[in-house]
Amino acid sequence: MKTSTSKVVYLGLFVLCMFFIYGCNSEKASNADAEVNTGEKQDDKPIKIGVLASLTGGLESYGKQTVRGFELGLEYATDGKMEVEGRKIEFIVEDTETKAEVAVQKATKLLEDDEVDFLVGSSSSGDTLAVLPLAEEYEKIMVVEPAAADSITGSEFNKYIFRTGRNSSQDAVAGAAAIVKKGVKIATLAPDYSFGQDGVAAFKEAAIKLGGDIIHEEYVDPAATDFTSNIQKIIDQKPDYLYVIWAGSNTPWNQIMDKKVQERGIKISTGVADIATFPTMKPLVGMEGFTVYYHELPDNDVNKWLVEEHKKRFNGDVPDLFTPGGMSAALAIVEALKKTEGITDSDKLIETMEGMSFESPKGTMTFRPEDHQALQSLYAVKLEDKEGFDYPIPVFVRELSPEETAPPIRNK
Repeated sequence: MKTSTSKVVYLGLFVLCMFFIYGCNSEKASNADAEVNTGEKQDDKPIKIGVLASLTGGLESYGKQTVRGFELGLEYATDGKMEVEGRKIEFIVEDTETKAEVAVQKATKLLEDDEVDFLVGSSSSGDTLAVLPLAEEYEKIMVVEPAAADSITGSEFNKYIFRTGRNSSQDAVAGAAAIVKKGVKIATLAPDYSFGQDGVAAFKEAAIKLGGDIIHEEYVDPAATDFTSNIQKIIDQKPDYLYVIWAGSNTPWNQIMDKKVQERGIKISTGVADIATFPTMKPLVGMEGFTVYYHELPDNDVNKWLVEEHKKRFNGDVPDLFTPGGMSAALAIVEALKKTEGITDSDKLIETMEGMSFESPKGTMTFRPEDHQALQSLYAVKLEDKEGFDYPIPVFVRELSPEETAPPIRNK
């Protein structure tokens, strides 16, 4: 009887131990599953970033600047290790060809085949607007750079979109501040797509607030090379200023000079674009306007590193208009990943990035929580001749602070 009782006791203890072991193992398995589902344990997986850029087409130079800046930004932010929180960073660049349908195809490939954790891009507002719904569908953060259309963080906004590039309203505020006084009459010239349309709408809003009067709006095919009839229409309206919004290599400056616009008493103002456009702006010496970036303007350690490193890597060439933007996109992503300890769960990243500040070649940027637009500095400049240059360059007038250039919130 005693032996039988002992067997029962031992059997009970054995079952209890097995139950305990099973329970512990189940709990571990459950925790492991939870780590996979929430992204808490991802040390063995590289972080993948898909970069969409115009490497061919009308905005080819912008795309190449962005990609250069992005790679340099990753190196700067990771001290050359190309990893964050122990996870390697890989990035894949795809050419959108400056075509919206191609941008969608390439973004889909990055999301489905390459399984990227982030999207970055693109050079064209049209490309970018076409891709925004994919970021929402696949629930992946997309850092927009350098596309500027207001609608990206406005009417077409979704919570996965964060923009390090400035938007058209920030350009508009800076442009208006440079020229508008009460009663001044202004005509505008812009490409006939979202970048130009949004840009004019934002400039008009800012100019009216300062007492200006927009008397004519002229829109042109973005691929146009003949601006003669458009410029004549503007001349016929006899404005005090012609404010030009443009992007791409087919600039209107030579034809504005040929039509003797300034000799007719019409002053020109614009945002100063990339270095390749400077020779075409010879007739605009003395013009007051603004710029997103010129390598001599920002005075901070990040920009100094960018300028020096860019010269070393690229045969003495300086960073151009959108190089710092590419770098800023990389800096923002790495800063967010440091704060999440390498976790790429989109909800956690959104929570982290809303209101997040980070250092960039243009100083401190901050993602505004309401629309995820990066508030940032722009620069009031004057075009002047400079010894050693065959073309005018932008000379610093003053820094337009992030608070001063903060655009309206448009994602109602």
